[in-house]
Amino acid sequence: MFGGGGGMNPRKMKQMMKQMGIDVEEIDAEEVVIRTGDGEELVFDDADVTRMDARGQQTYQIIGNPEERESTAGTGAGEAEAEAETEAEEGGAGEIPASDIEIVAQRTGASEDEARAALEETGGDLAAAVEKLE
Repeated sequence: MFGGGGGMNPRKMKQMMKQMGIDVEEIDAEEVVIRTGDGEELVFDDADVTRMDARGQQTYQIIGNPEERESTAGTGAGEAEAEAETEAEEGGAGEIPASDIEIVAQRTGASEDEARAALEETGGDLAAAVEKLE
């Protein structure tokens, strides 16, 4: 399709992707963590991260060498998740985290009640709730 794409000019490649409706953005990531189901983490320090948006479907590419370690879920970054669960248990936002409601409300300009209702209707799917309200 690209006629030996290894020698293609990156500028021309980017132009072709834009014509096909694919938006590419470099993300300045300091750390990327992937938690696996078996309790391990793949940690990429200073990874090159690229996000491609093709007609609303986002794909992330991570380039780097990961360090493997045991999962630290429940400490550090996991504390925010624990706080959200505690807030939900205390009846703050039902099963929908308050942070999700705030994101949808800010993104769409809807009230928090409208955002919560949209999230409940979409099973907590942020993108679907935003789309429903836009």
